[in-house]
Amino acid sequence: MTSINTNTINSVFQGRSFLAEKDFTPAELQYLIDFGLHLKHLAHHNIFPHYLTGLNIALLFEKASTRTRAAFTTAAIELGAHPEYLGTNDIQLGSKESIEDTAIVLGRMFDGIEFRGFKQSDVNELAKYSGVPVWNGLTDDWHPTQMIADFMTIKENFGHLHGLKLAYVGDGRNNVAKSLLITGSMLGVEVHIITPKELQPPADVIQLAYQLAQPTKVQPVISDNLTVGVKNANIIYTDVWVSMGETDWQERVALLKPYQVNMELLELTQNTSEKLIFLHCLPAFHDTNTEYGATVNADYGITAMEVTDEVFRSKYARQWQQAENRKHAIKAIMAATLGNLFIPKVPDL
Repeated sequence: MTSINTNTINSVFQGRSFLAEKDFTPAELQYLIDFGLHLKHLAHHNIFPHYLTGLNIALLFEKASTRTRAAFTTAAIELGAHPEYLGTNDIQLGSKESIEDTAIVLGRMFDGIEFRGFKQSDVNELAKYSGVPVWNGLTDDWHPTQMIADFMTIKENFGHLHGLKLAYVGDGRNNVAKSLLITGSMLGVEVHIITPKELQPPADVIQLAYQLAQPTKVQPVISDNLTVGVKNANIIYTDVWVSMGETDWQERVALLKPYQVNMELLELTQNTSEKLIFLHCLPAFHDTNTEYGATVNADYGITAMEVTDEVFRSKYARQWQQAENRKHAIKAIMAATLGNLFIPKVPDL
């Protein structure tokens, strides 16, 4: 099991917000990954260190989510804190009350704030004015808490990160694709974003990925060529074709139907042994057992969207492990940035 240097937590992370992956160093991201794995190991042995005993955590949700809400709630409780959910009917961000005013009030009542919403500028402003750590549970730009869980899952399955190849197939403009590109480049994972030309990540994100990849000696790739893009991949990753708040189903289905993750695509990796895994941050439209799935089937004649049910239930699938890791990743992030975990480092004599 990974050894955790507790002094690092106090000296490096204390009081910081977690808003985007690019705000942290590769070593700091790796530390959070290892700390998450450490906390998971403890939890599986019924050990729950109460690093946040007596603290109050605000959970602000403009966008609904099963996993993010469940992960932050259970993570806070297992760390000894009290979580308070504030949904769209409870908060007035930017409408009846400014974000600055909201941040100041919440910062006086809570010890940490999670925000899941639309604008990155909103979570940045909360962090600027609240005076307490703020954690980005998802915005339209970045999904940093998901990344710690994702790379925890990859490390669990391969024992390391550097040198692996991850092929993300689908909408290359969304927050998950952008975060994977940046985080992988920082950690030495070669990330390929395989997407139609119309859905490629923004140029500034691609440029940042190239810059961050220089020290790790990997080459991020943006391509619309499935055959070349997924060859020799260790990880195939996909996400929903139409994100929350978007409505262009017809155009998106037409663009991404050829990029569906199915068994034929996995065969294109030429790596169908235990060295290949499939990831999905969920929810997944892999069958017609949802209202969305049934509607898309009726409108477009397909029984699955971004991933087939066969792949979703295959030996390659790790999405349930990935989903569980959301809780342990968030525990690591909250404990490291908020918890007074250990006695201060003894000064050198």
